Amino acid sequence: MSFTATITSKGQITIPREARKILDSKTVEIEVVGNTVVLRPVKSIAGELARYAQGREPAAMGKVREKVWNEVAREKK
Repeated sequence: MSFTATITSKGQITIPREARKILDSKTVEIEVVGNTVVLRPVKSIAGELARYAQGREPAAMGKVREKVWNEVAREKK
């Protein structure tokens, strides 16, 4: 499935409603691979960021991303 969106002069796009429903998330990870842009939904990064903000865990963002994606993968199973 593909959708079309326009990039504004400020570099912003609006993700079409149908795509937002499929992603089911207000936060997305953006990956650029060659000329392709991939959007992946991020479901629960808030808990990891809260621990980091409270100083309980000096985690690098890569580690946080890995934890979040593992959780998302478990939810999809």
